[in-house]
Amino acid sequence: MTQKILAAAAGLEKVEAGQLIEANLDLVLGNDITSPVAIKEMEKMNVNGVFHKDKIALVPDHFVPNKDIKSAEHCKCVREFARRNEITNYFEVGEMGIEHALLPEKGLTVAGDVIIGADSHTCTYGALGAFSTGVGSTDMAAGMATGKAWFKVPSAIKFNLVGKPSQWISGKDVILHIIGMIGVDGALYKSMEFVGEGVANLTMDDRFTIANMAIEAGGKNGIFPVDDLAIAYMKEHSNREFKIFESDADAVYDEEYTIDLSTLKSTVAFPHLPENTHTIDEIDDIAIDQVVIGSCTNGRIDDLRCAAEILKGRHVAKGMRCIIIPATQAIYMQAMEEGLLKIFIEAGAVVSTPTCGPCLGGYMGILAEGERCVSTTNRNFVGRMGHITSEIYLASPAVAAASAITGKISGPKDL
Repeated sequence: MTQKILAAAAGLEKVEAGQLIEANLDLVLGNDITSPVAIKEMEKMNVNGVFHKDKIALVPDHFVPNKDIKSAEHCKCVREFARRNEITNYFEVGEMGIEHALLPEKGLTVAGDVIIGADSHTCTYGALGAFSTGVGSTDMAAGMATGKAWFKVPSAIKFNLVGKPSQWISGKDVILHIIGMIGVDGALYKSMEFVGEGVANLTMDDRFTIANMAIEAGGKNGIFPVDDLAIAYMKEHSNREFKIFESDADAVYDEEYTIDLSTLKSTVAFPHLPENTHTIDEIDDIAIDQVVIGSCTNGRIDDLRCAAEILKGRHVAKGMRCIIIPATQAIYMQAMEEGLLKIFIEAGAVVSTPTCGPCLGGYMGILAEGERCVSTTNRNFVGRMGHITSEIYLASPAVAAASAITGKISGPKDL
């Protein structure tokens, strides 16, 4: 799928793995951390404006609302650049959300697109059958200036999904299982293609989560076939035309794996790598200090509904901090209208405005020395959420919510 999309974007009949190409871009994305660097690089190019004011998205979401003077200056830089260049898709506080949840919701990403973003989790949009990948700020600058980017065409790995997940098993468990199986470099610079009859048993939110964490296996991108569910999502959210690309029956893959979704258990990645996975039944008593439910990986409405179902009528453990972050304003509003926020607050959790905050150790939940956190985010590297001796356990919203109630790493069945 990825090779076909890249060939079309490069104006070529076909491409092969390892080939260097220059492709036309449908969208260039940046946030409040990466965009200022790109803007400064772009100024050095002496170009006159951006290639297309409608095909650039600037989403301040990491330190927003601003946590300090430095983050305020970063956002000011992005804001002024957006004004100067009349960027259509600049999202200010009050309308912004976590970028990788916001862009599909706003209809800016559709099947067949080629998208680069100066953020490593740009691979999220492969859930809609787009080629999307993270790049450095210099490549973002070149993309904003020219509307083009160069790529080395990746080879592919096929993940054949079969069966139906059992209750409480979500896309997070699927991708943590895969990363645990192949390792954090198991798909290095390769396209991770998720296919099979089991895909029909995954919601769009599940698919966004799986594609989002392709980078945690080293993948260049993650991508799903475009089925009726994906088409319905795009028609609901976007008025853009989309183009469906399908793999040939005889397409060549470096490796193929079959994963029976019905056999998967709740999975937790222990410190300090996403590949260090354990199923919930393998975990002894591990006391925790904090739970975070949110991020570009797991801050969507399905995630919040799951957490609310577990937290309803219960209360977080004494001394436990439970932080819940809806990924966009629309998700926040929907959660409010469905009564989810009331459930969270009555359970003793706090609800934040959309932000990446704690995921990258920015704010809204920094860990102190020796503290442990169960988080629905995507990375658990040393010092990722605060002090270098703190520990992050990556998990699904179901496990995170259950753990908040018990005060230790737990699954919903432990309640």
